[in-house]
Amino acid sequence: MTYTKRISGKDDYQKGRAVLRITEGPDKGMSIEITSSLTIGSRPDSDLRLEDPTVSRKHAEISRTAEGLLLQDLGSTNGTFLNGVRVDRAYLRDGAFVTVGETSMIFSAGGDGAMGGAQALSTFGQMVAVSEPMLKAFTLLEGLAASDITVLIEGETGTGKELAARAVHDRSPRANRPFVIFDCSTVPGQLMESELFGHAKGAFTGALEARPGAVDDAEGGTLFLDEIGELPLDLQPKLLRLLDLKEFKRVGTSDRKVADVRFVAATNVDLEDQVSRDLFRRDLYFRISAAKVTLLPLRERPRDIPALARHFLGTLSQELGRSLSLKKDALGALSKHSWPGNIRELKNLLETAVALCRSDTISSADLPFQAGAGKSSPEGSLADAEEQAIKEALAKAGGNKRKAARLLGIAPSTLYAKMEKFGLE
Repeated sequence: MTYTKRISGKDDYQKGRAVLRITEGPDKGMSIEITSSLTIGSRPDSDLRLEDPTVSRKHAEISRTAEGLLLQDLGSTNGTFLNGVRVDRAYLRDGAFVTVGETSMIFSAGGDGAMGGAQALSTFGQMVAVSEPMLKAFTLLEGLAASDITVLIEGETGTGKELAARAVHDRSPRANRPFVIFDCSTVPGQLMESELFGHAKGAFTGALEARPGAVDDAEGGTLFLDEIGELPLDLQPKLLRLLDLKEFKRVGTSDRKVADVRFVAATNVDLEDQVSRDLFRRDLYFRISAAKVTLLPLRERPRDIPALARHFLGTLSQELGRSLSLKKDALGALSKHSWPGNIRELKNLLETAVALCRSDTISSADLPFQAGAGKSSPEGSLADAEEQAIKEALAKAGGNKRKAARLLGIAPSTLYAKMEKFGLE
């Protein structure tokens, strides 16, 4: 459960809300608004009392000063960390990651006040956003998580569909049970039924023993059907029966089994178009799309780019023990890119930049693409921008398609399809 506690103080933070939200630890999901000062610890009288046993009784304090909000360690046993670096005193900036013990928190600020007009940041699982469409998607996913209804998540490759599905599972009553991923785009068609439902010994050549399928593996938990648009037509009626009646048969048997499984599906294709072309069953589409959530591509929500970039750098800072940041020109270059690989491409690009950059402050020159490349403008269509980004990735990869796909943050199969679309060798 998420709730917000307001801390009273002499000087109400009128010009911009400052919020600390717990993302990992026993108190995960709790958020607290800071209006003046805030004490953090395990003591009962702490403003932010944490159940984390690795947090000291008086661990840290956040106080408002003329320069901004100051984080101070209070002599804790395990230390206070800002963006992965242990600190005694440090000023908080929007999007900063604060870690005390085994509890991780995101600091966000909004409004036009001392925090520089930053926007409030929100998370859903490992997903981060500030844009209104994504915040609405987070709210919808949060509401759907509590039920057993089948959820369909739409979005281009790299928009975070798997992360969204995992977060739905983690917030559901099935959170302590398995989360199983079944990728319909990677399983050969002739094996898909046995991989999904399991098979009996001798059911086909090579079936030397009985074997359970993904449905069995997900018993009591959640089965994530990724790229469900790739499911063969002859298998779709069997999935529909499973969704409707919770019944299925292993290949080579006549006995029906009952499954206690919650389903989340995802697709990067237009299933309505697939239905109109008789490539996807209409009844199955209606069955899985009653609760539909769309994750927009990154180019349609540019306000999320700075927040995501800081989020990824914060994670890298923790992993590498460095205090990484972006220069203004780097943020500008990121905002101009068309991101055909979406969030996955952004994450991979920043990881590459950190590996190549000799300092902890990344400029546009450190980014592994030309500043402004792939910018969508009246002079060039989105398709032109996407084609240009692919050409640049192929050039950087020396023509190695798999390496280029990694640079773009997309699957090799997606790159091959796009290269064929643009007539690229």
